[in-house]
Amino acid sequence: MMIKKLNKCILMLALFMPAMLHGQQKATFTQYVDPFIGTAPMNDPKILGYKLPEGWRSWAGLTFPGSSLPNAMVQLSPVTAYGSGAGYQYEDSVILGFTHTNKGHWNLCNIPILPVAGNTQKIGSKFSHQKEKASPGFYQVYLDDYNVGVSLTSTLRAGFHRYAYKDSKNRRILFDLGKANSRVNTWRIEQVGNQALQGFQGGENVYFYVELNTKIEKLTKQDEGKRTGSAMVFLADGTSPVELKIGLSFVSEQNAKLNLQKEIGNKSFETVKKEANDTWERLLSSIKVKGGTAKQTRMFYSCLYRSFLWPALRSDVNNEYRDAKRNVITDADFRYYTEPSLWDTYRNKDVLLGLVTPDVTLDVIKSMKDVGDKTGFIPTFFHGDHGTSSIAGAYLRGIDNFDIKGTYQLLLRNANVEGGARPYIGEYIKKGFISDPDIPNPEVETKAKAGVSKTLEYSYDDYSLAQIAKKLGDTANYRILMARSKNYKNMFDTSARFMRGRLENGDWIKNFDPQQPYYEYMYREANAWQVSFFAPHDMEGLIELYGGPANFEKKLDSLFTVPWNPKHIARNVETMVGQYCHGNQPDHEAPFAYTFIGKPEKTQKILDYIMNNLYGIGDKGLELSGMDDAGEMSSWYVFSALGLYTFSATDPYYLVTAPLFDEIEWKQPNGKTVLIKKPSSGRKITAIKVNGKNLTGYKVSHDLFKEGGRITIETSR
Repeated sequence: MMIKKLNKCILMLALFMPAMLHGQQKATFTQYVDPFIGTAPMNDPKILGYKLPEGWRSWAGLTFPGSSLPNAMVQLSPVTAYGSGAGYQYEDSVILGFTHTNKGHWNLCNIPILPVAGNTQKIGSKFSHQKEKASPGFYQVYLDDYNVGVSLTSTLRAGFHRYAYKDSKNRRILFDLGKANSRVNTWRIEQVGNQALQGFQGGENVYFYVELNTKIEKLTKQDEGKRTGSAMVFLADGTSPVELKIGLSFVSEQNAKLNLQKEIGNKSFETVKKEANDTWERLLSSIKVKGGTAKQTRMFYSCLYRSFLWPALRSDVNNEYRDAKRNVITDADFRYYTEPSLWDTYRNKDVLLGLVTPDVTLDVIKSMKDVGDKTGFIPTFFHGDHGTSSIAGAYLRGIDNFDIKGTYQLLLRNANVEGGARPYIGEYIKKGFISDPDIPNPEVETKAKAGVSKTLEYSYDDYSLAQIAKKLGDTANYRILMARSKNYKNMFDTSARFMRGRLENGDWIKNFDPQQPYYEYMYREANAWQVSFFAPHDMEGLIELYGGPANFEKKLDSLFTVPWNPKHIARNVETMVGQYCHGNQPDHEAPFAYTFIGKPEKTQKILDYIMNNLYGIGDKGLELSGMDDAGEMSSWYVFSALGLYTFSATDPYYLVTAPLFDEIEWKQPNGKTVLIKKPSSGRKITAIKVNGKNLTGYKVSHDLFKEGGRITIETSR
């Protein structure tokens, strides 16, 4: 008997040892991702630049910890506060539901579902972080008030809930359909079988189809269609975990059902969870880093993960989608996506998306073109016309399998026609600038045209469009647009040495405090300091405006050293290094500007401070220095940590800085590999070699990504 048992043990070891060894040898990158980063509030006034007024929560982070695949339709996450940035706030103690869409911009959070138990009428349950965990494609928590363990995972278009009720009786599921971060204008739900439901939530106009592994005893509704209303599903008694599978669609309940059947079907929870993890593993493992600290590795892969959650898929498994006119399109040959968060993400994230997943970028461009075909204009987001830069940057990097001529014609409309993507474009074309009124006592909330920011950004957009014109051989428009790309100079006051607002007659606005931030007066979410170094397409011209490299350097030094006035309080204009604001996007290029005057060591000093001190803040390292803005803050870190930054995202080059890591292996979608090596531990660059040859300057061409190659960055202390 003993020999038989011994033989059985040997057999079992023989069976499992290869798998065990394989598991030990295989590098796993999802383990470094912490989805909770960015969910905690940033409160330190020394970092924020001011003391938070009573009742304020800083706009830092605003991320969600729930389950999602890259650029997925379904982003399944807990909600602790409706009306908050991403629905989840780490300091909260009650979960109100689990919603199926997200972005981090105070919208979405659709189809809230919550398992309920016992006789309580209370909506929401206390929870603790000790009984909560998350990883890419997975979220788990214990609801203390209901004694229910919740596990969540997801596919592209479907969510999978698993509820372990402690009590076998009084098991219910709340569909809190009057709630969402977006305004709900109507909703409905109906039972369509012993274990199935379907419905619709208006506002974002999301359809859903639900399958349960447990019999539905009854469905009750209260105030159906109203924001005060909800529905309750009563389940049969039982001891087995309840599994809820839900498909989403922006077309119909039938498509929601199809999405669910095709993507989950009869798969187990563990299978879907593993497939989600494997999907993220493939994406994250395309960039392998060695030599950083544990915090740097954790932050790098967490930021890389966060960079691929938006834009979000909106077409179904049968390729149907609703277009900008709300018509159902049935014959698409591409996946339809939301537009990128362009004012933020054109700077870096849209480029990163194209480098890692060019197929997604291609379909995003086709989706934007589709919107343009239906509305007359390529979509923009919030401010500027940066779809131009995003599309031009992708096109010039070789993502060109789309109707570039038709897209170009739409972008020309954006650049020239009133009533579309560029407000006040008529004034801009006529005068070369956009004016603002002279308001006696302007405040943070004062609203006007944000003429300085618009003029600077339209100038860059003109340059971006000119690069497409050049490649297409449209010489006339190229010349016109390149001339307009210099309009940023019209906002530069040589006496004050700032970009300054102008009146309609061209005079400078008199009430001018360069340190005062505004949301929409002269500047968009910025002050004069933060926009006065923005001309990524013409740094030579900008430096000349300041009177040459020495004067430019002094002014740039002042940006990072003039103390922030704590009386200047503007939520979102926060996290200061002098007057530089890393918590918002308008000046994110500024640290790299020293490179253009031959002082890269100053750039490096600031980058290192930001990466080491303004990401992963707080006792638990869960605070970020600004709103992630659909991945822009994260992508800034990714590029800066790799030592390659998209200073002018339109142009197919990257500024070289010292990476955080000793060695980086970046595998390209075309099979080529880019190797980045930094042999010594110093942070001051002394030489850059590309494929063994010394690089003149600090720009490396995108050709390196097309063809593969090696960058060696020599440094000293």
